[in-house]
Amino acid sequence: METQRVAVLVEDAPASRAALQWAVRNFIRGGDSIALLHVCPPARSRRRRRGLRLRGFQLALAFKDLCNGIAEAKVEIVVREGELGETVAAAVGQLKATTLVLGVHDKSFIYSAPSPRDGVSSLGCRVLAIRQRATARHGFMEAELTQIETIRLE
Repeated sequence: METQRVAVLVEDAPASRAALQWAVRNFIRGGDSIALLHVCPPARSRRRRRGLRLRGFQLALAFKDLCNGIAEAKVEIVVREGELGETVAAAVGQLKATTLVLGVHDKSFIYSAPSPRDGVSSLGCRVLAIRQRATARHGFMEAELTQIETIRLE
């Protein structure tokens, strides 16, 4: 079986963590390579830029713990600076990712394009956009994940 190169968009949003959890349980296999990708917004001052990159790295480290149960998986952390959509597209290309996993929430970068299909068309890989839907049961919240779009781009 061929190994995959999976890029996971790491954002400070519950949907992002839920998407990685879904991918670990349902998609990523032992031996796959996983790149935890965080994109920091551009900053003018060197001090602010350094702080944003450090917070992004720390966030990605917290996500890395979710990958510990996958045997032989290679996990790397990638922190980039720039506009979210453009930077994700560039990083996915540089990483030679076969799949991008992202959590869908109200401010997801795929919504900033004229249509969600346009938002992922420049990525050149399969995109698994996972939406977290919370439902109240027995007095606490349970997360139900739905794969909302899977696109294989030629």
